[in-house]
Amino acid sequence: MHFIKNFRTVLYSSVLFFSLLTGTACKKEAEANPPAVEAAQSEKSNLVSFKFVGIIPVETIRDIASKNGYPQFNNEFKYDITVFSVVYNTTYQGRETQASGLLVFPRNKETPPAILSAQHGTLFAHKDAPSNFPISFNGPELFASAGYATFIPDYLGYGASKQILHPYYNETYSATAVRDIIRAGRFFCKDQNIPLGNKLFLAGYSEGGYVTLAAQKNLEANPLPGLTLAGVAAGAGGYDLTAMIGNIASGETYNHPSYLAFLTQAYNTANNWNRPLNQLFKEPYASKIPGLLDGSKTGGQVNSELPKLPSQLFTEAFYNGLKTGTETQFINALAENSLTDWAPQAPTRLYHGTADDVVPFQNSQITYSKLKKNGAKQLDLYPIPGGTHGTTFQPMIMELIPWFASLQ
Repeated sequence: MHFIKNFRTVLYSSVLFFSLLTGTACKKEAEANPPAVEAAQSEKSNLVSFKFVGIIPVETIRDIASKNGYPQFNNEFKYDITVFSVVYNTTYQGRETQASGLLVFPRNKETPPAILSAQHGTLFAHKDAPSNFPISFNGPELFASAGYATFIPDYLGYGASKQILHPYYNETYSATAVRDIIRAGRFFCKDQNIPLGNKLFLAGYSEGGYVTLAAQKNLEANPLPGLTLAGVAAGAGGYDLTAMIGNIASGETYNHPSYLAFLTQAYNTANNWNRPLNQLFKEPYASKIPGLLDGSKTGGQVNSELPKLPSQLFTEAFYNGLKTGTETQFINALAENSLTDWAPQAPTRLYHGTADDVVPFQNSQITYSKLKKNGAKQLDLYPIPGGTHGTTFQPMIMELIPWFASLQ
């Protein structure tokens, strides 16, 4: 995490510097592929608009990685990258809705790059949405320097759709956010004469791990024409939401109450339950929740405003309903959005730290066992011994980079 924060600061300065230094190159590229903010819509396309963000030379990427103590990644960084933000159409509650994300491409790659859709973890602050790059730099953007056409969805609730409360851990909206940015990205590439390969990779961590599996389930059930799902890497996601109920109802202290508040209110909103918050949360928290989840605060700031005991956060009736199983509306919704009722077909790896105190390692174990029982043939579980939620991402990336390369 320290690396990411420093990387973001240095990268932001570097992008500004190189935007000035390479102004002529950017201008020439703009003339060849005009980054018109508005792109023509068609019946076959869900692309709404795109915007040129900048070019980052590979030397800058390597230099930043080395200065932050991560030179081991430098051999993987081979290309300058070009960054665009994009707005595209998706659906929410039965209506067409605009969403946004980031498209990042390797420059001057000799062969058409495979697509890699990278899914980010839980965000609370709107400023951290991927489409706000470079301020919102989170790391997956650099897959493009390793040779992938990298698509990074904001998800609903951020960027172009920030007026919506993000539908957190919702299978349908997670899957369509990814599916639809891939559709928009492919149309963008066709329109701008950017070559693409026919292989697709998916990767994500934390909530992004959940979104990755939701997208895989959707894409395997209804493949996008001309694309082969070649490999999937999901890390530390809460895939079995039913199993999470036991953790919530155990009475134990949970150091990240922001996630509980977010999940509960997201389900209340996305499913149009519209239950009064004082039926779900005790005061003063019921009155605080809208302001805490309005996108102006970070997860740490939200955590500081909430109690660490679920029994103190939730009303007695709601909490007892979770423990006894009588809170059927919420419990049934968690079951419906759990990703344990299918069998992944593409090569898939689940990564999880054994010391994770945010999403227990057992969640991946349970999910792995259920998916194997369902018939998954190319599924593997990769425990990271001693890994926490914050430290497991790096070893996951170190392992999946050569694995994805072998699948090309």
